[in-house]
Amino acid sequence: MQSFIHIDSPYYLKTENIDSPADWREIFGNDNPLALEIGCGIGDFIVKTAQDRPDINFIAIDYYNKGCFKTCRRIERHGVTNVRVVRVEAREFIAEKLTRGSLAAVYINCPDPWPKKRHRKRRLVNRQFVELLREYLAPGGEFNFATDFADYGIDVAGMLPGVEGMENRLAPDLYRHEVDGYHLSKYMLKFLAEGHKIYFMQYRKA
Repeated sequence: MQSFIHIDSPYYLKTENIDSPADWREIFGNDNPLALEIGCGIGDFIVKTAQDRPDINFIAIDYYNKGCFKTCRRIERHGVTNVRVVRVEAREFIAEKLTRGSLAAVYINCPDPWPKKRHRKRRLVNRQFVELLREYLAPGGEFNFATDFADYGIDVAGMLPGVEGMENRLAPDLYRHEVDGYHLSKYMLKFLAEGHKIYFMQYRKA
């Protein structure tokens, strides 16, 4: 069992200290558009993306304490000020801390693929979850999904065109293995170096 790491960072928010719903303008000190990364890992993707887009406020959530700790350390090391980190389950966070139509973008990179058939119902990204996210995206808001697991990628790619109110930004392709300007995490780079492929999907709320 992993020991719990105390996180003492100005960029880390405890859920019990966040209003429901949260006043993100007050938290960030500005009214820039808001984006969410679900499953920030060690923070390499979100730090690079936030550096590219200082005009956007990023919330990085993860269920694992160690990942949140490493993400905060990386944020501080790179001097990034437009990211806040929360340790929380995704559905709970969305329902309690966000308002509908408030997100300019959502990023989900390489979530747990639950590879065994009997476990696949546990996968985060399915039609019901994307329909939930759609309600929290602003008009024109982006949904970005990437997975290193072929079965997961093909499954989601086949499901997404049936989600009403979402437009495929990569059309006519259902997915691509490379997307210009999309940062790759260390995990993705390791997987690519082993000769595997990443499945990228990008949609926009109509």
